[in-house]
Amino acid sequence: MVSLPRVFLANSKTTSDLTSKQTWSAVGSMALCVALLIASEFMPVSLLTPIAHDLRATEGMAGQAISISGLFAVGISLLIATIAGRFDRRYVLIAMTGIMLASLILLATAPNFLVLMAARALLGIVIGGFWSLATATVMRLVQPESVPKALGIVYTGNAIATAVAAPIGSYLGGIIGWRGVFWAMAPIAVAILIWQWMSLPSMPPQAVNPIGKLFGLLKRRNVAFAMLGVMLTFAGAFTTFTYLRPFLESYTRVSVPQLSLLLLGLGVAGFVGTYGASALLGRRLYALITGLPLLLAAVTLGLLVVRYHVWGVAAAMIAWGALNSAIPVCWSNWLTKGISDEPESGGGLLVGAIQLSIMLGGAFGGLLLDHISVAATFVGGAVLLVLASLTIGNGHRIRSRSSYNNETSSNPIEVSHGADRRMIVQFPRWFSVTAGIVKRRKDHERNCFIRTARRAL
Repeated sequence: MVSLPRVFLANSKTTSDLTSKQTWSAVGSMALCVALLIASEFMPVSLLTPIAHDLRATEGMAGQAISISGLFAVGISLLIATIAGRFDRRYVLIAMTGIMLASLILLATAPNFLVLMAARALLGIVIGGFWSLATATVMRLVQPESVPKALGIVYTGNAIATAVAAPIGSYLGGIIGWRGVFWAMAPIAVAILIWQWMSLPSMPPQAVNPIGKLFGLLKRRNVAFAMLGVMLTFAGAFTTFTYLRPFLESYTRVSVPQLSLLLLGLGVAGFVGTYGASALLGRRLYALITGLPLLLAAVTLGLLVVRYHVWGVAAAMIAWGALNSAIPVCWSNWLTKGISDEPESGGGLLVGAIQLSIMLGGAFGGLLLDHISVAATFVGGAVLLVLASLTIGNGHRIRSRSSYNNETSSNPIEVSHGADRRMIVQFPRWFSVTAGIVKRRKDHERNCFIRTARRAL
């Protein structure tokens, strides 16, 4: 009998067959895929001028072509749970990486504006699909107690790409041209495909998720409040983030090298935010979801206060980058608790809300910039962030009943905080034992008193 190479037998493994090393290898392949995906999404921003010049288009037209990926990401994020529910998750993820490779090749060879838009549309499909399935896939790969750590690793790929995509794209674009940059990314996509083929186990479809189930999640009170909080948070952040360059050029008067260093510092700070959020998620998830938008709003307004001082702006941007990178990590972990019974549909809903809010936030900021000023853009972003924090409140609005019961069952004193019910306190066993001892002592004293009274009579 001819034995097949190990690489072709990898697809016969299931999640239960994997060793710890193989499991984390699969998570690592997802993290690298995320890094390349985010780099592919944001790198064209730093290459906008040469792309527009080469394709004989205006920078505005090129910018619109690049942003079309967001539109397709919203659409596919709402449909992916229904589509992917019919196939093995392993092959769905590998197919997504293959589409990303095709997008990069199409970008590198784009002869005209229409092909550029088609390439970005393909990338939007991968953005919406991969991100929607990422959390649910991690939940199937690792043990429940390891989910925060695994998601932190995946989002580290996001932080890496955010930090280096724009500076590297700008630098390499000047040496090998914008087409050369995308050609250079293609071999990395091939390497990721090979790694995923070898590491990802078979994850058979569990159940078909009709699209009605996705929108049905909005009928849950905690999900409705969470999605509103998500949209306000990301819209507020991207109302500011999209127009950082005009702010730095208009007020701080930075040079091009200074601009690159400031943006690099903002991206590198994302590592700190991702790591810090991952370390605190187990105990402070809801406090982070509520507090991060408030802190980000404060730092955004702080940028306006120090806008004429480059060192003050640098410090504020580092803080801004750390806080902003922690937000998606927190919401992905909320998904494992708030919609733990429907992670795939919930993931599609969450990614759709994020992508839509990014588009709306950018449009809102653009209106403020064109009709008022850059400062108004920052103030508008801060207002949306504050509204996000107020929407979430102390976190009880976005908790599911099951996650709340699981958390309170592990506490020595369990408290139910339902708005329409009385507070119920369940005392621990040691209190019951102590109360029993006191009761027996009182009974003993009462009996002694009765016996003494009878003798006296």
